[in-house]
Amino acid sequence: MDTPAEKISIKKITADFKQITKAGLAVSVVFSSIAGYLLGVDDFKSIDLFTLVMLAVGGYCMVGASNAYNQVIEKDLDALMDRTKNRPVASGRMSSNHALFVASLLTIIGLILLYFINPKSAMFGAISIFLYTSVYTPLKVYTPLSVFVGAFPGAIPFMLGWVAATNNFGIEAGTLFLIQFFWQFPHFWAIGWFLYEDYEKAGFFMLPTGKRDTSTALQTVLYSFWLLIASLLPSIGITGRLYITPLSAVLVFLLGIWLITHAIRLYKTRTAKSAKTLMLASVGYITLLQLIYIFDKFLR
Repeated sequence: MDTPAEKISIKKITADFKQITKAGLAVSVVFSSIAGYLLGVDDFKSIDLFTLVMLAVGGYCMVGASNAYNQVIEKDLDALMDRTKNRPVASGRMSSNHALFVASLLTIIGLILLYFINPKSAMFGAISIFLYTSVYTPLKVYTPLSVFVGAFPGAIPFMLGWVAATNNFGIEAGTLFLIQFFWQFPHFWAIGWFLYEDYEKAGFFMLPTGKRDTSTALQTVLYSFWLLIASLLPSIGITGRLYITPLSAVLVFLLGIWLITHAIRLYKTRTAKSAKTLMLASVGYITLLQLIYIFDKFLR
């Protein structure tokens, strides 16, 4: 029988693993990848559960590795911010070497699993880790353009699922990439807005102007609009096998107007409360959008 100390230890290790891999974020990324996969297969009978499991586990490993590397690189800065100071490396509960071992192991496992699906999937997974850790992370303390750079690895998961299903990167995968690319901006600028003071402690530049001003709020509205346009592209017959019916297009349009309304509210009020509401709305948007696409494909 396990002793109380052993149970506590296992519980703490599990909790630290969830924190260092950002389990909540990783699961949402896996959901995007699975959504892309389901859109890529020919029909319900074409779904390969083994491939789906490898995509889910491999995708989690890729995101987890990126986050673990990030927390090693930013451990001193994380210690300055209230929301990150209790992370395993920043708090000292886990050494940098141990975190690097976890990150490296996750990278190897993730790349192997994605390679078993097809080499293109592994390539995009590797690109995602490289851009996130070697370009986006260092840029955060120098320029607001870091969010633009970070939008590239952030937009890969939705596309990755399609590539895993088809072994092909074409207009369809490119459209899924474009949707999630534009989604990054209202989402992360909203986070940068309501956590502005905390980011400021570490010297992170997360807003396009570096300030919570009218220009930043206006750009958030504009990128929410471009996100809606990108999301409607599959309804006009220019995105190959990826398309949605007029009914689904109406639902996507209404969903986009809902998001834009929250962005406009931030523009008008410029409050942390409005920014947090926009962030939650953006999460709801991308989740519901993917579900609409999936149901449209399998129910039409």
